[in-house]
Amino acid sequence: MGVHFITGAGSGIGAAVAGLLAERGEDLWLLARDEERAEVLRSRFPGCRTLAADLAEPAALAAELEKQGLPERLDSLLHVAGVLEPGTVAEFDVGAWQAMLAVNFLAPAELTRLLLPALRAAPGRVVFVNSGAGLHAPPRLGGYAASKFALRALAESLRAEEFRNGVRVTTVFPGEVDTPMQVRLHGALGLPYEPEICLTVDSVATALAGVLDFPPDGTLSELTIRPGC
Repeated sequence: MGVHFITGAGSGIGAAVAGLLAERGEDLWLLARDEERAEVLRSRFPGCRTLAADLAEPAALAAELEKQGLPERLDSLLHVAGVLEPGTVAEFDVGAWQAMLAVNFLAPAELTRLLLPALRAAPGRVVFVNSGAGLHAPPRLGGYAASKFALRALAESLRAEEFRNGVRVTTVFPGEVDTPMQVRLHGALGLPYEPEICLTVDSVATALAGVLDFPPDGTLSELTIRPGC
């Protein structure tokens, strides 16, 4: 049984992978935005350990998490949480850029720093759930794509830096996934939503579990998942 720290377990891909790992009897540490959401996670995943800290405030993560207690050993850290706000470069002000960079890039960087001692102790894996927008920046998604491009850079540097410590780093790039975020995005862009042509969260969760189960003699550096056959 492994020990896994997951962000974004409240819905979508994060909830699916937390459910899959819980069914396997794994030991879960789940991060919630606040205590109210942490209580919801406790009821949904009995026996898990929940911590409360807001990823939108990355500078406060160290103080918030260290007073609640961090794991001494981790088999994996899964960065699943993310935010998306569409808009053109002409429309976005500094606050809009900062909001997405805070949650999608700065918070994962800081959380990884805080948990590296536990990951080195295992040694464990760091898995960044990125996006197709981390490979190609579409119109009206420049802010989101910028945060995901930065996340990919973080993963690449971390992979090289921590290789000798036994920590393995994987970036997963899912295409369109049937999640509440995808529904909101299509609505905001005025596009028809067709869930039947999207990946399911269970399919992505299965891929993430496969990354965790990959033999320790190798690294799945990057994994791209696309809908369809």
